[in-house]
Amino acid sequence: MADALKNGCMARWLRLTEVVAHITFHGILATDAFNVEALVRPSSSQKPEVEALRQLGIPIRLADAAGSFDDLVDALTGVDIFISAIGATDQLEQLKLADAVKAAKVKRFIPCGFSAVGPVGNVMSLRDKKEEVYNHIKRLRVPFTISAPRIPSGKLDAACTRGGDAPNIITDLWDIGVLVAQIIQDDRTLNQYVVTIDEVLSQNEINATVEQVTGERRLKKAREISAADPRDTKKQLEVIAIEYIHSKYVRGDNSPAYAKYLGYLDSRELYPGVKTRSFRDYVADALGGKEGKLYRHRPSSE
Repeated sequence: MADALKNGCMARWLRLTEVVAHITFHGILATDAFNVEALVRPSSSQKPEVEALRQLGIPIRLADAAGSFDDLVDALTGVDIFISAIGATDQLEQLKLADAVKAAKVKRFIPCGFSAVGPVGNVMSLRDKKEEVYNHIKRLRVPFTISAPRIPSGKLDAACTRGGDAPNIITDLWDIGVLVAQIIQDDRTLNQYVVTIDEVLSQNEINATVEQVTGERRLKKAREISAADPRDTKKQLEVIAIEYIHSKYVRGDNSPAYAKYLGYLDSRELYPGVKTRSFRDYVADALGGKEGKLYRHRPSSE
């Protein structure tokens, strides 16, 4: 990779065994714009995903956000860009990561921004935890970029709410890496929030596309879930999913207009030449068996 560098920039990743991080990582790797290294927890060092990176010649560093602060600083020293891909239930571990980024003098921190667009304050608990991290980064005056791709479509059996007409941002999972590679080396995005947008479709339009491509009518049903148990990760993830649905389809938060109101830069305006995959093409690929189950390795996805 070193011979292919365009700007001599070293990027290091945390938690590459998270499925979205793994896919995004390979998208960035394909650009040949960075000297990429992976930072993984010692407990994950022998996972197949990490071994696959070793086979590609990617240097692997071991450190844990919940472990020694000095080890984190050592692992981040000399890094230009640090990308965190921590899971939904571990967001606040990034508070310590931000401290380590500051101490190591990393030039740009990309905290986990994998979320839909939405306001702060009792709308989505996951968004509120992310904001706590973002505010800590700002207090430290650490250079940052928040890149917020919409969560990949996969909840096609969720209830159709608000008549199904709320505009909703769609970003294909496989486009995230290409867009993030542009975002993290762009001076315009430093200390900014960026929303990645492939298309804007209402839930009714999504349903119609699925029906047209598959030839099947979608079964409409509502789901009820119990209150979250802090010790039950599966229930926490269920609550997060329902909050996403309420924010996107009842409140209508996840729209380009509201994203601009909140101060996000639009990836379509920043990078008009980047070709992304349409939702129709995604559905056709899924129907043809080209798309595997996204979270198939998680016990809670069964």
